[in-house]
Amino acid sequence: MNPSDEILDIVDENDVVVGRAPRGEATARGLTHRCVFIEARDADGRIFVHRRTATKLVFPSHYDMFVGGVVGAGESYDEAALREAEEELGVTGLPRPEPLFKFLYEGGGHSWWSYVYRVRCVLPVEPQVEEVAWHAFLTDEELEQRLGDRQWVPDGMEGYRRLQAFRASS
Repeated sequence: MNPSDEILDIVDENDVVVGRAPRGEATARGLTHRCVFIEARDADGRIFVHRRTATKLVFPSHYDMFVGGVVGAGESYDEAALREAEEELGVTGLPRPEPLFKFLYEGGGHSWWSYVYRVRCVLPVEPQVEEVAWHAFLTDEELEQRLGDRQWVPDGMEGYRRLQAFRASS
């Protein structure tokens, strides 16, 4: 299936489902839908970082410190988090990602409720070539050093800042 044809739940400002639309239409019209962001760390605690492929519908060729994606129509955030993490990392048998917090991302004509998760991936990864053009596991320090010299997905950057604040307050 073409990703633009995937059916998504359209939600309101309170994350209540108000309709459904194909992903391409939701993106083109700026309809609010649902996404999951999963911070994946390896056995050594390093963060999975990747560059999205040039064919991605939104933010092509941008870097991201989360794996994830849209929540399909009728799918729960938790189901989507596990599915997306396994798909993008190219693994099966991943533990269920731990939900941390949710926020509404609005920027650049886009709008989605974003649930942030974390997961430990001790399996060897084989990222989806359709999704991931480059990847590496980086330490927190290495990631911080790269934040100013690469083009990062803006929703991921907002999620990362909020995750840092969440950790500081916990």
